[in-house]
Amino acid sequence: MAVDVIARVLVAVLGSGIIAMLISRRYNISYVPLFIIAGMVLGPIAALMPRSVAHELFDYVRVFGLVMILFTEGHNLSWKLLKRNLPTIATLDTVGLLITALLSAWFFSFVFHAPFLIGFLFGAIISATDPATLIPLFRQYRVKQDIETTIVTESIFNDPLGIVLTAVAIAMLVPQASGGLFASLSSHINVYGAAVMYFLYEVAVSIAVGIAVGAFGYWFIKKTRIFEFPEIEIFSLFLAFSGFMIGESLQASGYLVATVTGIILGNYKVFSKKEKPQVLNRVMKAIEKEVHFNESLAAIATVFIFVLLGASLDLKPLAENLWGGILVAYFIMLVARPIAALPILKWWGPKEYLFIALEGPRGVVPSALAALPLSLAMKYQSSTLTVYWGEVILAVTVITVLASVITETIWVPFLKSKLLQPETVEDRMRKYQEKKRARAS
Repeated sequence: MAVDVIARVLVAVLGSGIIAMLISRRYNISYVPLFIIAGMVLGPIAALMPRSVAHELFDYVRVFGLVMILFTEGHNLSWKLLKRNLPTIATLDTVGLLITALLSAWFFSFVFHAPFLIGFLFGAIISATDPATLIPLFRQYRVKQDIETTIVTESIFNDPLGIVLTAVAIAMLVPQASGGLFASLSSHINVYGAAVMYFLYEVAVSIAVGIAVGAFGYWFIKKTRIFEFPEIEIFSLFLAFSGFMIGESLQASGYLVATVTGIILGNYKVFSKKEKPQVLNRVMKAIEKEVHFNESLAAIATVFIFVLLGASLDLKPLAENLWGGILVAYFIMLVARPIAALPILKWWGPKEYLFIALEGPRGVVPSALAALPLSLAMKYQSSTLTVYWGEVILAVTVITVLASVITETIWVPFLKSKLLQPETVEDRMRKYQEKKRARAS
């Protein structure tokens, strides 16, 4: 790809991105639909960016962007707050994630007359939530801190787990795309048993590698005293992508490795209680610097993911699958997600459960994975995962992301007024102080 073409794409994406953010701020609306629409204007509508170029760049941006986003999200997870809501989060990110994927798979297959494995690939892609667009609204309408924390923390874990589930679906459809491990497992047991074993292997190995890489990162920062710019920022990038590469080389999930590495670094105080206070404080300041740096990279990556996703769309499949896609999107929002969240009634009241169940918009991870089936179909020419189904999955994923983000931001004030007790400023300040003490301890 020519350098001048890449330069034009960079200018187009960044320019359209800043315009979309200004509109978002001016009219207090979510930026996600604006980014995708901006990409559609640049790509299929105005033909300012060839679809092939957008698609090729998207494949690279997806990897870089997801690693940075998940690595940064991991830093922002408080171990103390996680333990407080652990049963709810663990349920939503295991049973809930799988039920959402399976129900979405069934309904997608029913609506589009697709093979179930194609539906399962779609369900895996769409299973991860992204409440980033809801956080300002939660604070504006004073949603309870515990509910906000639960919804946000759920996303931190189901993002990488959704990617792992997608890897399992791809292994079942296109075994040659997933390395030799799945093929070896499926030769000894049936394909569904192999899928379960492959999923467990990916999760276990990824978590173990992430813990090791995170522990090494903390030790290296402490021993080499790289506390200042630019060393700490460069080292954090090295750590994130080294963990990703190690995970992928072991046929595990590099994305889950990056998330766990971020969690270990972000909660180093919990795992380093015997450390001297002055050392901890210096490490804390260093990690705060790299978090701010990585948050900037993650924000830029988010712009590129959504804009390039819009630019890589083909409007014909989008139009042909519009009504079916809307039907699938609202099934996921109104049926699949509430059913998947039913087990949390054990810890929450009916109204709080319903609020959590109805606030799980799809966002950056489904968007980043949306074009993956199409890329694999073109590369491997599978008899089941064809280019046609790749186009359908891409179109329906985009429709689902747009519908969920728009709908679930619009009904936040209505759901809050009908389902939740008002939370005073004093209540929120008290919980903020508790959260602050939890992070400091």
